[in-house]
Amino acid sequence: MEFGSRFLSQLQSPTLAFLLGGILIAALGSRLTIPDAIYKFIVFMLLLKVGLKGGMAIGEADIGAMLLPAFFAVVVGCLTVVIGRYTLALLPGIRVEDGIATAGLFGAVSGSTLAAGTVVLESEGISYEPWAVALYPFMDIPALVLAIVLASVYLKKKDGTGEKVAIWPIVKESLQGPALSALLLGIALGLFTNPDGVFDTFYEPLFRGLLSVLMLIMGIEAYARLNELRRVAHWFAVYAAVAPLMNGLIAFGLGYIAHVLTGFSPGGVVLLAIIAGSSSDISGPPTLRAGIPTANPSSYIGSSTSIGTPVAIAIGIPLYIGLAQLVFGV
Repeated sequence: MEFGSRFLSQLQSPTLAFLLGGILIAALGSRLTIPDAIYKFIVFMLLLKVGLKGGMAIGEADIGAMLLPAFFAVVVGCLTVVIGRYTLALLPGIRVEDGIATAGLFGAVSGSTLAAGTVVLESEGISYEPWAVALYPFMDIPALVLAIVLASVYLKKKDGTGEKVAIWPIVKESLQGPALSALLLGIALGLFTNPDGVFDTFYEPLFRGLLSVLMLIMGIEAYARLNELRRVAHWFAVYAAVAPLMNGLIAFGLGYIAHVLTGFSPGGVVLLAIIAGSSSDISGPPTLRAGIPTANPSSYIGSSTSIGTPVAIAIGIPLYIGLAQLVFGV
């Protein structure tokens, strides 16, 4: 009962309320639209802020303490793709490349979900290692690269060609994506410069307001994508509802091991689970579209945006916080 009460209270937080509000007004037929340029600017600002905070923290952190959580982030990203390859991609009515692309998107990381998770943790007074946000690329890049490699190998075998798959262009494409570029730029600036003044006076005060607008946009987009999802097999909807929570719980378990072995904080465990439960909304779609051109974008983008992201934010974040309160007593 205590867990249920805390779970319901999380659904009433401002971050989640704006997401659900966007879904509601879209369902009621509202014509409210936010220009795509504003959406991209907000995401850039949020990820730059998250990166700055992470970079400043890495400069003061014990690098040895990051190794095990970073390794677990890689494991979860790759494991998600492998599970999708041998479950979703083999279900009836699912094209293998569509299944692999969807698993790759769910193995990659959503910058907006990461930003939402940090705000909710801070509002709950749950502390975490600031460098934990830098686990993003350790999960994101391996998942996207592995998905593209598996799809390329499958398609080449299907076509009867024995050409080798070039790994580096895939990695380069991921690193040059807008989301990772903004995050890595923020980490570099926070690590090698002294941005405290501009961080405290500009980025930090704007963060929550920008995030609320982003959640509203994502709610509207989630409802709009439902029509795309209806055009593909129903298995994608099942996967999109289950995968975020499954991935998050796997990461929570690995994070608990890191907590026992290295003292990884409960908040860090929750943030690792939030990252794992997200599905890429910025860097993933263009990377997969270029890397697996034969995959149907409606399958992986529709399932991620319309179901995966709302589940990750509205259910996943309260779930992991509730588990942390139960397991760690925070």
